[in-house]
Amino acid sequence: MSAPNHPSGHASPAIDPSRLRYILATDCGSTTTKAILVEKVGDGWRQTRRAEAPTTVEEPFADVTIGVSNSLTEIGELAGRRFIADDGTIIRRKDENDPDGCDIYISTSSAGGGLQMVVAGVVAQMTAASAKRAALGAGAIVMDTIASNDKRKPHERIQRIRELRPDMVLISGGTDGGNVQQVVQIAEQIAPAKPRPRFGGEYELPVIYAGNKDASAQVRGIFGKGFDLAVVDNLRPTLEEENLGPARDKIHDVFLEHVMAHAPGYDKLISWSDAPIMPTPGAVGDILQRIAARDRLNAVCVDIGGATTDVFSVFDGTFNRTVSANLGMSYSISNVCAEAGLDQVLRWVHIDMDERELRNRVKNKMIRPTTIPQSAEALVFEQAVAREALRLAYAQHKEFATTLKGVQQQRTVGDVFSQQASGQTIVDDMKLDLLVASGGVLSHAPKMEQTAAMLVDSFEPQGFTQLAKDSIFMMPHLGVLASVHPVAAMEVFERDCLVRLGWSVAAKGEGKWGRKCFSYRVSGAVNASGELACGDVALVRVGPEQEVEVTVEPAKEFDLGAGAGKAVTRRVKGGTVGILFDARGRPLTLPESEADRRSAVARWAKVWESAS
Repeated sequence: MSAPNHPSGHASPAIDPSRLRYILATDCGSTTTKAILVEKVGDGWRQTRRAEAPTTVEEPFADVTIGVSNSLTEIGELAGRRFIADDGTIIRRKDENDPDGCDIYISTSSAGGGLQMVVAGVVAQMTAASAKRAALGAGAIVMDTIASNDKRKPHERIQRIRELRPDMVLISGGTDGGNVQQVVQIAEQIAPAKPRPRFGGEYELPVIYAGNKDASAQVRGIFGKGFDLAVVDNLRPTLEEENLGPARDKIHDVFLEHVMAHAPGYDKLISWSDAPIMPTPGAVGDILQRIAARDRLNAVCVDIGGATTDVFSVFDGTFNRTVSANLGMSYSISNVCAEAGLDQVLRWVHIDMDERELRNRVKNKMIRPTTIPQSAEALVFEQAVAREALRLAYAQHKEFATTLKGVQQQRTVGDVFSQQASGQTIVDDMKLDLLVASGGVLSHAPKMEQTAAMLVDSFEPQGFTQLAKDSIFMMPHLGVLASVHPVAAMEVFERDCLVRLGWSVAAKGEGKWGRKCFSYRVSGAVNASGELACGDVALVRVGPEQEVEVTVEPAKEFDLGAGAGKAVTRRVKGGTVGILFDARGRPLTLPESEADRRSAVARWAKVWESAS
């Protein structure tokens, strides 16, 4: 498996890891700045303190470092060390015996809306899609995708570009040595529109060109005055090849040198930091890629927030990230209900709640988006909405994370019958090894079992899949830490960040409820066995340090990883929840009758939270 593409594009600072003991890291979010202290404890690294403060990038403060200083001051009070000097700067240790200060300070940021970009390409499904993958992989929010076949007329594209205020523009198009006319036409529509940068017009808008190298000279001429143009290697040098690394690296360079340098207080934050500041999503993607590469895993991580849901995946070494901009748990909750349908949300509710009450709860959440559930009914409602937001975000991710479109493939008779073609999703639920949850509704669910149940119900993993959650949303901090001290980042990830919930063991296939789906046997530190009918679930409690051998024998129409009807044996460690055996089938369908549906959902909830 290839090493991950790191979004920084910078060499790590000349830091001697052997001399480090105190590492401070912050993540400057849109509303909250979260700080952690990572310490050398004995021979290993641990996250020892955490604090947070309101982010201060907006008026009346308009200086992001005020929030950083406040969070680090609190960390210092908790740790019994002073990290902020009287002049507001970060104190560095002078020697081993210095009672105050840290050794290095690092940070990520999505404050002020994070990195916002417009991407463009000749064909929406090909070069424009590659440009979008590059931008998302670097941690950007893609405001719009411009393409010659996006069904808009030229003047409509120009008007749209004028309306947007991106931090930068990424242009791709054409294979090297191919036709230059179409990508030049895209450039000729963007340049006259004169898009203005988000943080004012005192600097030239950065434009990155990553298209046909033969068109570079013409593109330079088009983006002469009023733009800061950078030319990098083609994103799609051939139809069969996608080269995202150079564009991602340049995006991060430009983010630091132009965007952050003009955002309120970021010039000071950059001077404080001992490593390049990463966009928060880029850092999360970076640590996920490192873990997947180290352990040779196929992994998915989801971060569900108030307004958006980010999904990250690594399958066979290929990284993808999507942002579902209108799927969130507070500001976007009405969009979730509108897109999914109220009946789809209500199918997860096993208590008395009709459509009218559901609508009222949605409206109340929109009026008071920062409230948290205060009753069992409110919690059931919120977790039902979360299931649909996650399901929709994952479906969108699968549509985006595809093999390269436009590739000419030799097709056999078997390919024709199986409808295999370029552009199919690379996300394979049966091959998924690790599923990680992050975001308030998942990380802060009252019970670990509820987090596990939401993951299983919305992502519908197949076969054997390990479930975990980010304990305190520490992955951004560890992503940037990995760029300067990979060993410390990996140790803290395993010891303090990742809470291993257990395993989902789920059968792929459909059958009549009540008929046998599969039998299971658990032996070792815990012993249990049983047979599940279609529509049933079971939970066997196996602790995080307990190792067991699990054997499952499916009925002939069901697959648990070895093929239909074939037994599977795996040796696994448990988790805080245990092993969830799921015989509800894939795709997961619920009874049509409201009474039967409520009964089934209530029965599943009772089993998930029970002891074996």
